[in-house]
Amino acid sequence: MLNFTFKNRTEILFGEDQVQEIASRLPEHANVLFLYGGGSIKKNGIFDDVTKVLSSVNVIEFGGVEPNPEYETLLRAVQVARDNQVNFILAVGGGSVIDGAKFIAAAVNFAGNPWDILVSGAEFSDPLPIGAVLTLPATGSESNGNSVVNRRETAQKRAFGSDSVQPVFAVLDPTYTYSLPPRQVSNGVVDAFVHVIEQYLTYPVNAPLQDRFAEGILQTLLTEGPKALSTPHDYDVRANVMWSATMALNGLIGKGVPQDWATHMIGHELTALYSLDHAQTLAIVLPSLMFVQREQKKSKILQLGERVFGITGEDEGRCIDLTIKAVQDFFEDMQVKTRLADYQIEKSSIDDIVANLEKNGMTALGEHGDIDLAKARQILNLAA
Repeated sequence: MLNFTFKNRTEILFGEDQVQEIASRLPEHANVLFLYGGGSIKKNGIFDDVTKVLSSVNVIEFGGVEPNPEYETLLRAVQVARDNQVNFILAVGGGSVIDGAKFIAAAVNFAGNPWDILVSGAEFSDPLPIGAVLTLPATGSESNGNSVVNRRETAQKRAFGSDSVQPVFAVLDPTYTYSLPPRQVSNGVVDAFVHVIEQYLTYPVNAPLQDRFAEGILQTLLTEGPKALSTPHDYDVRANVMWSATMALNGLIGKGVPQDWATHMIGHELTALYSLDHAQTLAIVLPSLMFVQREQKKSKILQLGERVFGITGEDEGRCIDLTIKAVQDFFEDMQVKTRLADYQIEKSSIDDIVANLEKNGMTALGEHGDIDLAKARQILNLAA
């Protein structure tokens, strides 16, 4: 097992009606930026719930944060926060809203060009504290310090991470997911599944507890994910999916083990160029990446096949093929397509995707740093 440090600062408030606990977690003389997305929370009752618990504090609303939050939109929110001397951000939504809150929190007191936080890792200080009310389990952003921001004008999707912008609390109420459209449920399960894979499907370092944690999350998503589509108002199913998505990326299973993240980096270019949903890009890239990296990942692919999918046999090559197919079939069962062609992206577009990888410095990806542009092209060709 590799050396590591671990501290998760987020207080999880899990269960129905836990939104009532928000007021007691706010700072004295709170001046709250109430951040949300496209307005669905005004239709399903969540907006009213949150507004009620904020009735005793000053609130400045900012709606319209996009899926794959746009840099330009977030800059407007930064200015609103500055103009109103906001001292707390409450992000109500899925990972995009929470990611957006982290960027706003970092940028409010940053003296330079905020884009530098994303593209050059510029240091920032005195970020605003954040709370979250999760409405879409997927990214785990509610209990980590990671943020991904899209900039349409430059066709870039860039990330930053800092413990200092990790939410201080997160409300996880499974009933808040009942009204999600099937597409968002599907995307959320696939996203969480791939988050686990990125930290698990590398090479062995004798970390059996992390492996078993990861396999438990994968098995839970495999069984509960389809149920979330077929029985959308089953509290227990929604609770299991929500908790799995949080545990997939709160830092625990990735400690002491190598991590990959090449699927995400390649996938980000598909979102930046073609506006695909994040989970759609992961479903396209991962099966082909597993095939191209089958020798480097051989031991863990075989372990994944045996422990998660029940695939065993003497022919290791056959077991690897079946495991890759099982992953792809799961994505398809979750109604997320796995080919570029399924999204009307032609094979000729691969040149543009590879060029964007090069422009953004994504030329040595994966746990071994051996996924260069040529391998990325190979992965994308297989996914066509």
